[in-house]
Parts: sequence; structure tokens; C-alpha cells
Amino acid sequence: MTVMDSVAPPAPPRTAAARLRWALADGWTITHRDLAHRARRPGQVVVELLFPVMIVLMFAYLFGGGMAIPGGGDYREFLMPGMFAMTMVFGVEATFTAVSADAAKGVTDRFRSMPMAPSAVVTGRCAADMLNSALGLAVMIACGLAVGWRWHHGLGPALAAVGLLLLLRFALLWTGVYLGLAIRNPEAVMAVQILVWPLGFLSNTFASPATMPGWLGAVVEWNPMSATVAATRELFGNPGWGGGSWAAQQAPLLALAWPLLLIAVFFPLSVRRYRTLDR
Repeated sequence: MTVMDSVAPPAPPRTAAARLRWALADGWTITHRDLAHRARRPGQVVVELLFPVMIVLMFAYLFGGGMAIPGGGDYREFLMPGMFAMTMVFGVEATFTAVSADAAKGVTDRFRSMPMAPSAVVTGRCAADMLNSALGLAVMIACGLAVGWRWHHGLGPALAAVGLLLLLRFALLWTGVYLGLAIRNPEAVMAVQILVWPLGFLSNTFASPATMPGWLGAVVEWNPMSATVAATRELFGNPGWGGGSWAAQQAPLLALAWPLLLIAVFFPLSVRRYRTLDR
């Protein structure tokens, strides 16, 4: 037996406070690792930030002239809350790819062999993605201001709207983490896109649910993204589609309930899946 073999790993902390500090410290280590990887790929970061800006410019200046908003209102102010939400939703593919690539390459197994907090890898990954998401949302808000979008109900409601957008992103990140750990194949990102793109486009971002067939309009109104878009339009004071259904009238409530439900389901699933990767 070598000296290295005789060194036992440190025992996990026993008190709840010590375990929390342990988890936070290990989670920050993983967060720092993921951010360092992104810093080494500035070109990819720039493309990720500018792609949604290009979509905004296309819709605002190419299609905006042909769009009519119920009750009047500026199309660009109508558009931007939906684009903010789509930016939060479409980042799930990047989360899935990063998590599944680590799992496929054995990086995740290496982490699991270390004396780390069991939740550190998944929470660290989500923390890094949330920081990137906050940066992306800031770029989109700057883009919106540049094309004429404004909020009209004061700073407090505007910050609440930003909080709802980041909450949606946080909830969907756990979905991406779980799928990445479950599939463990970065090339399967197309399967994730098949799930994400309907979530983004079967929403009230571009079209009113009232103009759709009854069953499809109901699906759109109960879409978690639609709830966030409707709630943020209301908080920003931007024009929206309105609607008399319960889902349309209770959009702020659903904008909180849907993400919390997704977190309650996929956070424990992600941690459990991480613990049982080799089974």
C-alpha cells in the first residue's frame, strides 16, 4: 500500500451549517471552472450574446410594420418582453450540451470520485449559467432600449419583471441539467431543441391565442413561457394580447407557479441522477 492509498478522504461535515458551507464552497469552485471555460472562448460568447439581438432587429424592423397590436400600442414595446423570455428559454440547449459533454467525457465521474458535496456539480453549473443568463438579459434590455422599448410602471415593477424572467431561466436550467445527465450524449441536442422550440413558439410572443384553434389557444395560454411573457408585459406596462380566460387573467400567479413547480420536480431529479450515474 502506498502513502497515497493510505490517505483517507476527509469526512463530510456533520452539522447542517457546515454541510451548507461545504456545498456552497464546492459549488463556487464548479461555477468558477465553467466561467473560466467560457472566458477562453470569447468568440462563442459574443455570438451567443449577439444572436438574439439580431433576431430582435429582424422582427422590429422587417416584420414590425405589418403587425397590429390590439388596442393600439408600439410593436417594439410589445415585442421585447417576449424576446426577453425567449432568450431565457433557448439557453437550455447550451446547459444540456455542457452537462452531457462532461458526463460523456468522464469529467462528471471524476468529480464524483472526489470528496465534494453531492449537489456541488449541478448547482455550480446552474450558478454559472445564471450569471451568463443575467449578462445575456442585460444585453437584450440594452438592445430593447436602443430600438425604442421602455418600461412605464417604475423601477420596482420592472425589477420584478426581470426577476420573473430569471426565475423562468433558473427553472428551465434544472430541466437541462437533468436531461444532460440522463442522456449523456452531446449530439442529442437536437432532441432537446425539439422540446424547446415548441415551448418558445407555441406561446403568446408573436400571436394572440384568440386567433388560434380552441385547443391550441388553450395550450398556448397554459404554456409557462406565455405566463411569463404576459406577466412581464403587464409589469413593464407594455401592450399585450389580453384575454378573458383564467390563465390570461392570472398570468403573474402562473409566472411564479410554473417555475417553482419545475424546480420542485427537476432539482431533486438532477441531484439523484448525479448520485446514480454509474448505476
